Amino acid sequence: MMLRRPWSTGGTRLVYRLLLAVDLEKYSHLDAQRQLAAQKDLRRLLNGCARRTGLRTNDWYRQPGGDGELVVMPADVDIPHVVGAFTSDLECALAELNRGRATRLRMRLALHHGTVIDGPLGPAGDAPVVVSRLLDSAPLREHLTEHQDRDLALVVSDTLYKDVVGSGFCALKPTDFSRLEVVIKEKPYSGYIHDDRLQPRELPLPAPAA
Repeated sequence: MMLRRPWSTGGTRLVYRLLLAVDLEKYSHLDAQRQLAAQKDLRRLLNGCARRTGLRTNDWYRQPGGDGELVVMPADVDIPHVVGAFTSDLECALAELNRGRATRLRMRLALHHGTVIDGPLGPAGDAPVVVSRLLDSAPLREHLTEHQDRDLALVVSDTLYKDVVGSGFCALKPTDFSRLEVVIKEKPYSGYIHDDRLQPRELPLPAPAA
């Protein structure tokens, strides 16, 4: 099945898109009933954060993975707003969800902007590989393990950090990130892990004109 959203090129050309990948911590340790509950929580969290920050999930291409999800955003998405507002809202929403829970829902989140093409089995190209490698990298996993007071570990790709976080138009401060460099399957990947608590929620984008 070829991808139909957020673009439709019939697998004939590369396009640039913002990709988001998320993965739940220790999902395999849960029994089937709690895995199902965790999946529902994750979907509600992502949908709720999108709604509050002015994003339309109907425009997303979503590839669920059981313990996580890969999202390809539409071409017209406000990238600095997603990197700042959406991630901040997700951390706040996670904290609210986990308040009073014996077992907290914790996750890793990766963001990258790059080339992607629609394929018969899902998104292909460099961007899906980069965002997946960063999401699964040992430094990001270790960061979440070492910061037990946090529920979200965020990494952005090297290009996204330089082009967006460092632009001054993103709510996140460049100085709150630390460099990540890994070699996976003989190929280097680099990004930046967010070290500090994310900023308070931003106001959502104004509704588009009719």
